[in-house]
Amino acid sequence: MSAILKTTLHQLSEKLRNRDVSSLEVTRFILNHIAENDSSIGAYITVCGEEAMQQAEAADNRLKNGDQSPLCGVPISLKDLLCTRGIETTCGSRILKGFHPPYDATVVELLKKAGAVIVGKVAMDEFAMGSSSETCAYTIPRNPWNTDHVCGGSSGGSAASVASGECYASLGSDTGGSIRQPASHCGVVGMKPTYGRVSRYGLIAFASSLDQIGPFTKDMRDCAIMMNCIAGYDPRDATSINIPVPDYTKALTQDVAGLTIGVPKEYFIEGLDTDVEKIVRHGIRILEEGGATIKEVSLPRTDACVAAYYIIAPAEASSNLARYDGVRFGFRDTDGSSLAEMYRLTRSQGFGAEVKRRILLGTYALSSGYYDAYYKKASQVRTVITDDFREIFSSCDLLVSPVAPTTAWKLGEKADNPLSMYLSDILTISANLAGIPAVSIPAGFSAKGLPVGIQLQAAHFKEEVLFRSGSYLEKHFSIPFSP
Repeated sequence: MSAILKTTLHQLSEKLRNRDVSSLEVTRFILNHIAENDSSIGAYITVCGEEAMQQAEAADNRLKNGDQSPLCGVPISLKDLLCTRGIETTCGSRILKGFHPPYDATVVELLKKAGAVIVGKVAMDEFAMGSSSETCAYTIPRNPWNTDHVCGGSSGGSAASVASGECYASLGSDTGGSIRQPASHCGVVGMKPTYGRVSRYGLIAFASSLDQIGPFTKDMRDCAIMMNCIAGYDPRDATSINIPVPDYTKALTQDVAGLTIGVPKEYFIEGLDTDVEKIVRHGIRILEEGGATIKEVSLPRTDACVAAYYIIAPAEASSNLARYDGVRFGFRDTDGSSLAEMYRLTRSQGFGAEVKRRILLGTYALSSGYYDAYYKKASQVRTVITDDFREIFSSCDLLVSPVAPTTAWKLGEKADNPLSMYLSDILTISANLAGIPAVSIPAGFSAKGLPVGIQLQAAHFKEEVLFRSGSYLEKHFSIPFSP
C-alpha cells in the first residue's frame, strides 16, 4: 500500500472505480500515515478518523453501484476556515476553540456530494493572516521537503498535507497569495480561481472582497477535477457569478502554440533569488519553444500593490472580526466583571499578535478623518491595478512570473519582522486585488533542494488558459510529487 502515496488523485480514482483497491483500505492507510508522520509535519489541527471511515464505507457502496465521480472515495483535507457541520472549525485561532458549525460550507457540500472522504482540517495562519502559517494557535506546519523551513501561508497546512502524502488534494483560501505561495514552497499545484467562480458561503472571512477558495493538488489534472467539482454559481453567496462552468479537463490536452504570453518586467525585481529567476526563465523558454509568443509587458503599479493590499485587507478584517466577542461562539473569558471587560479580555486573549496588529491597522484606516486618506485611496489604486491587467489581457493570453521572490525560509526567520513577511507576497497580491485567476505549478528546485513554483495569471474566468499552459509546462518539468 505504500506505493499508493505516490499516486495522483486521478490515478487513485481509476483504481477505486476498477475495484483494485477500496476507499476503506486507502482511507485507513492515509489515517495511519497521518498518525505516524504528522508529528514531524504538523499539517493537521483536527483528524476526522471516525467520520472519514464512515464516508469511505459509503463511497465504496457508491462505487459498487457504478458511481463514476472522480472524487468518490478519495481522501481530501480542508483548511480550517471552511465550516464543517459538527466538526470543530477554529480558523487557526484560540478565539474559535470549541466552535462546531451547524452547517457545511458550499464547497464542503459539493465534495461530500461527489463522494470525497474528508480526513481532517489542516493548519493555517490565524484567520489566514500571515505568509508562513507560523501564527496558527495549535500547530505550526513544516515544509515536507525540509522540516526546518516554513511551508508558506496562510494555507500552509493544505500544501503540506498534499506534499507529504497525507491526502490527495486539499482546499485552501487565497487572499493575497495564500494558495499559490505555499504551493510554490511545497512543490504542489495551487490555484486561485477568478473571484466569484467558487462560492465563499461557509468560508470564515478574512477580507471578503479578496478571499477566494481554491484547490491544492499533485498535478494539473487533479486540479481540473477539483475545480470541476467546486466551481459554479451559489445563490447563498452574493459575490458568486452566474455563468457556465466549462469542463476544465478538456483544456489539458491542448498545447501552447499561438498563445501570446506576457512577462511583466516588474516581477523580476531586485532581491529575486537567483535560483528562482533561473527556473522561471527556463519555464518561459519551454513555452516559447512550444510555439507561444513571448513579450515583455509592464504592470507599472506593481510597487503599489503591497501598500494598497495592506490597507484594504486589514480594513475588511477589522470589520469581519468584530463579531468575535465571546458572546455567540468560541472562546469566552469568564474573569471580566462587566460586559465590556469580558469583550476586552476575550479578544485580547483569544486573538494572536498578528491578528491584533491587522485589526488595529484596519480600524485606523477606516476611522473618521483617515478613511479618505487611506481606504478610499487604496480602493482607487486597486481600480487602476485592475485596469492595468485588463489592458494587458487585451493583447496577451497569459502572464508568467515567479510566485515568490525566494524559496521557503527557515522557521522563525521572519517572525520578528512583519514588513519582510508582507513583502514576500509582492508577486501574488495583485491577482487578488484585480480578482483574476492564477496558479502556481512546481517548476524545479533550488540549489538547497527547496521547491520553486512558476506563476501563471489569466484574464477573468479564463482558467482554461491556465490549465492549457500549465499542463504543457508540467509535462516538461517532470517534478516529483513529494519528498
